[in-house]
This record gives sequence, structure tokens and C-alpha cells, in this order.
Amino acid sequence: MNIFRRLLPTKFGFKISKNSCNARGIYSIHSSPDCVVEVHSSEQEVIIALGSNVGNRLQNFDEALHLMKKSGIQITRHACLYETAPAYVTDQPRFLNSAVRGITKLGPHELLGVLKKIEKDMGRTTGVRYGPRPIDLDILFYGKLKIHSEILDVPHERIWERPFVVAPLIDLLGSDIDSDTVASWHSFSKHSSDLFELWEKLGGESLVGRNGMKRVLPVGNNLWDWSSKTSVMGILNLTPDSFSDGGKYLSVEAAVSQVRLMLSEGADIIDFGAQSTRPNALKITVEEELDRLIPVIEAVNKMPEVEGKLLSVDTFYSDVASEAVKNGVHLVNDVSGGRLDSNMHNVVAALRVPFIAMHMRGDPSSMQNPENLQYNDVCKDVAFELYERLEEAELAGIPAWRLILDPGIGFSKNTEHNLDILTGLTTIRSEIARRSLALSRAPFLIGPSRKRFLGEVCARPAAEERDPATVAAVTTGVLNGANIVRVHNVRYNADALRLCDALLERKLYA
Repeated sequence: MNIFRRLLPTKFGFKISKNSCNARGIYSIHSSPDCVVEVHSSEQEVIIALGSNVGNRLQNFDEALHLMKKSGIQITRHACLYETAPAYVTDQPRFLNSAVRGITKLGPHELLGVLKKIEKDMGRTTGVRYGPRPIDLDILFYGKLKIHSEILDVPHERIWERPFVVAPLIDLLGSDIDSDTVASWHSFSKHSSDLFELWEKLGGESLVGRNGMKRVLPVGNNLWDWSSKTSVMGILNLTPDSFSDGGKYLSVEAAVSQVRLMLSEGADIIDFGAQSTRPNALKITVEEELDRLIPVIEAVNKMPEVEGKLLSVDTFYSDVASEAVKNGVHLVNDVSGGRLDSNMHNVVAALRVPFIAMHMRGDPSSMQNPENLQYNDVCKDVAFELYERLEEAELAGIPAWRLILDPGIGFSKNTEHNLDILTGLTTIRSEIARRSLALSRAPFLIGPSRKRFLGEVCARPAAEERDPATVAAVTTGVLNGANIVRVHNVRYNADALRLCDALLERKLYA
């Protein structure tokens, strides 16, 4: 099997015995001063861990990823982002930890050299072992190879004792083993049958939120631990034709007054929408959308009450998203998940803001057409299609730690579909988890507020009469795993969420 080639001797090399390939096709490589061979393969799949606790930790991650891409590492998946207490040397700042999965043509020592150069270029110096550093990059896995040389051990020798490494490592896998390479990674696990068992032995998900480890989403200048409470997103429609409150907030003064009310009632996020996405809505231009949107965003940002709150823009135009972020918006909420504007993913990746990717078929004018309402199993089908959008976003450079998932209640769904989704959020998560545990652990947003299916179930034809049904729908969704709810009536739903959070906390610590 010609996957190796002999090179001229250098200080460090690999010695490969005739029996170095086991039944799983895993090669063990050991150093030898008189024999040097290098991996000769078009591509190898790798996992690289990231850590930082000096300076702007998130900016350090972004810069490291940028330099890795420039150096010949194609990043295909990102883990979640973790803020963790320091290990070994405890008198130092808290770390950010994550990991990425990628493909490279670099040999293992070439890859090591690239990563060490990135660390040096970003200001890392030789200091206290396990001490503070602006960036730490470690090769956890390199293809199906076990490597042991004087300067490199793969798998990394201390993976097995470090929850802050194993947590993001697990995120990069799916619950389904999708390749021989992934199977080999599981086989490397020490003291357990696979990596999942290793994670459970270390404490598993019970460690997250406790023992100094939090799973966080970077937004604005903060790291948001969305698991600490369910968040309320208040809807502000700046449109004349939205189904519920179109025309009510067309003036800047009326919009600001409504924002002030929603914040006083407990909104954590304000979602600005300047283009209707109701069924059969027609598109307006970028210029029309911006004319409605920007004056209101500017006015809201001057309100003292908005301090510490998040602002979101509901748009499927990348140009609108870009202008909104430039004017102080923190999140981009796209009902198409990036499908209606081919530039959206690249723009959001460059903006480095969270992206809410929603499931919808077609566009608002066609989403309720009969062909877009055909599902074999709505939860499984939505999970598969939503995963495809998320995968596209990741490949464009939006890390999993900046993604929020929305199953799209009311979009390309009938009443029965919407009810099944509200009770089936755990199924959607588990189906996404088959392909990516990181994406399945992202925050889930639901938006059932005042929608037609509630009117059909409760015989309430007027949208403004559907608030009690909205509370019931929101409660169902949160008890089934939703983390953010998008609503018109903040007051009623904020109370419902406080009760849901209390119930979930009791269940968690029972």
C-alpha cells in the first residue's frame, strides 16, 4: 500500500515496521534517526485543539483559524466554545477552549511546524508549562495514524485526562460513525471502548455548567451562557404588511416606544424585521428594507434601556445584514438559512456575529405551496434539511459556536407539522447529532407567536387573540428543549419562561 515515501534523513523521522498496520488499517509510526518517511497521501483528516487565556481570547481564535486556512488546512467542522477554569497551573485567567476538524495535505511534522509558527506569530513565548498563552494549538488526531517522535505524539498524550479537550473533541463527531477514520479515532481511546465512553467516564454533559466549564456563544462583547435561562426575543415589525402587527410601528417614535415596552417587560433580545415573511409576501428591495430599518436601529441604540441587551436583524439580504451590524446589531436572523442570498454565509462569516439559520422550503411567496408541505417524517426531514444549511454555513467560515438553529414553525409547515415540531424538538436535536454533536448542542430558537396554526387549533381567526395559545406553545417548546423564544407579547411569555426554567431546574437537580 503506497502511502509512504522515503525522504532524505533529518533529525526527526518515522520508522515503520512491517507489522505497523493493524486490522483496522491504523498505522503506528515511531521515531528513528536512520529512517525517515513521511505520509504520502493527497489528504489527511485532522483534529486540532485550540486554547487561549491571554488578550482577546475570541479574537485570538478567529485569527488562528484565519492563519490555519491560509497555511493549507481546510476547516470542515467546528466544536462548541467552552470557557473553562485553568488546569494544572490554577493561578491564571480562565481559558477559552474549542477544536476544529479539517483536511490537509501537510505531513504531520509539516502541520506541527505550521501550528508552532502560528503560535509564535501570535505572540506565544516559551514560559511556564501549562501557563498563560494567547493561543495554544495541538494536533489531537492525524488521519488514522498513531505517531510517536521526539517532537510529536498523536493522539496527544494527555487527551484522556482533560475534559476541556474531550468536550470539544466529542463535538466534532456525530453519534453515527461516518468513516473509517472516525472509527480509528474511537479505537485510540484509552481505558474505554470509544470516545463517547471516555467522555462519560470523565463526567460527560454533567460537567457542562459546573466544575468551571461553560458552553458559551460569543455575541457582542460577551460570552453568552444560553443554558442559564431561556431568553425572550421580542418582535419589532417595521412593515406595513406583517400578519400580526403590520403598520403599527412605521414611525421611529412608535418603534422606540414598543422597544422600551418590550425591554421593560423582560425582553433579552429585540428582533428588527423590515420585510414581511408572512405567507405569500412579496419581496421588497434592499434599499426599501434599509430605509425602514436603519433609522430605528440608530434611535434604539441611543436608548439607555438597551444597555446589556441584544439586537437582531431579521433579513435574508446580506447587504441588509452587513449594514445592520455596522449600525450596532449583534445577530443576523435569516428565515432562509442563507439560501435566498448566495453571499449571506460569507458576509456573516466576515462579520463574525452569530447567525440564526431557520428551516424553510422555497421563499415566503411559495413556502406554503403543496409541494413544500410534503414530509415523510417532519422532524427527521427538517433536521436533515436544516443540517445541510448549517453545514454550508460552517464551510463558509461560520463556526458552530456562532450558530443558532430554528426549525421554522409556520414556514413550509401545516398545523400538524407545527404541533409535531413543538413536541419533537428532541428528535430534531438527536437527528442532527447523528451527523454533528456540536450543531445539535447549539441554541434552539422557536417562533410560534400568534401564528395561523394556533388560530386553527383554538378557533381564533384574529392574530392578536392568540397570545394565550402562544404561551402554551412556547411552554411546550421550552420544556422540550428550546432556548430562545421569539414572541410579540413579551410580558405573558416572560412569565411562562420563568416557570419553565424553574421546572427544568427542579428536574435537573432532582
